[in-house]
Amino acid sequence: MMLNCQFQKQIAMTLLSSYQIQSLAPSPLQCLSFSHQPNNPKPCLPLKTMPKPIHFSLVIAKSHQHHHSNPQTKSQDDGIPIDDVKTIVRFKSRYNYIRVLEVSRKADHPFAGSRLLLLDAPGNIHSISFRSKLLTQTYFDVFATLPPILPPGPIGILGFGAGSAASLILKLYPEVVIRGWELDPSVISVGREYFGVSKLENEYQDRLFIYIGDALKASTRDGFSGILVDLFSKGSVIPELQDPNTWVMLRKCLRKGGRVMVNVGGSCVEAEDSGRDGKVVMEETLKAMSDVFGGKVLVLSLGNRDEDSSLALTGPMPDLDSWKKMLPRSLMGYVDMWIPFTS
Repeated sequence: MMLNCQFQKQIAMTLLSSYQIQSLAPSPLQCLSFSHQPNNPKPCLPLKTMPKPIHFSLVIAKSHQHHHSNPQTKSQDDGIPIDDVKTIVRFKSRYNYIRVLEVSRKADHPFAGSRLLLLDAPGNIHSISFRSKLLTQTYFDVFATLPPILPPGPIGILGFGAGSAASLILKLYPEVVIRGWELDPSVISVGREYFGVSKLENEYQDRLFIYIGDALKASTRDGFSGILVDLFSKGSVIPELQDPNTWVMLRKCLRKGGRVMVNVGGSCVEAEDSGRDGKVVMEETLKAMSDVFGGKVLVLSLGNRDEDSSLALTGPMPDLDSWKKMLPRSLMGYVDMWIPFTS
C-alpha cells in the first residue's frame, strides 16, 4: 500500500523538537563539481520551476520506549522510535533546506533500512532508497510501470531529486535512456553522495544524463517517449502545472504515442503557503491536463482515504493485460488502479 499523508504533517514538528533543526551555513556539498552535466539542449518550455517534494510523510515516535506490534499489521502510519532514526546531513542550499535521514535496519517499520531526503521547511520527503531492496512501496514504484506503454525513445524526469525513479527504471528496463532535470545542484550532490546516484552514472553512462536547471525547459532531439513530472515548490505542486499552456508545451515535447505521468498531489500535501490547498491544486492540475489532452487523463489514488494524494497519466486506457505482462510481478497490481478522470 502506498504511503499516506500522516508522515507529512508530523515530520516538521518532530524534527524541530527532536533534532532542534536550525538554519545552517551552506554545506561544502554545494561546492562539489558536477562532471556529468551535458549542455542543456534547446529549451522548448520557458517557465521557471523549483524542486519538488515527495508526498508521503514520516511519523517519528518521540517516546524512546520500544514499540511492540504485530509485523503483519505494521504500516507507514506507525511511528518510528527516535532512536532508530539518524540525521546524516543537514544544510541550507540556495533553493532548499536539505536533510538526509537514515532509518535503522532494526526498526519495526516499512522504512527500516532506508535513507530519506527531506527538503523545504515542512520537511517534505523527496526521495527514498533502501540498502537491501529495489522497490520502495511509494509512488516511485508506480512511475516505474510507465516504460512498457511508451514508444521507443528517452524518458524525461522533471524533478530528478535523489534519483529514486531513475534508479528503478534503469534497473528494470535495460533499454531505457533517462534524461533528468533538477534545479538545485545541491540536491544532485546529496543524491550522488548518499543515494547512489554516482554509482548509477558510472554503471549507466550511456543511459543516464542529468541536467542542472529549469525542468520546464527540458527537451531532447526528436522528443521524449514519456515524461515523469514531479515538480513542487514549498510543499505544493508548482503553479505552472495548473496552467493549460504548460501542458500544451509538454505535449509538444512528446513523440507520437508518448505519455506523461504526473504526481498531482492532493489533500495530503501541506504547503508552506496556507492558501495553496492541496486538493484544490490537484483538481486544477487535473483539469488543465484534461483540457489539453482531450479528456484522456487517468488517475490513480495512492491510498484509501480522502487526504491521500494521486498520480495522473495522459492518453487512453492501455490494454491492461498486455501492460501487466510487460511488468515485474510486484508491480502488476498498480495497473488495475487507474480510472478515467472526470471533472
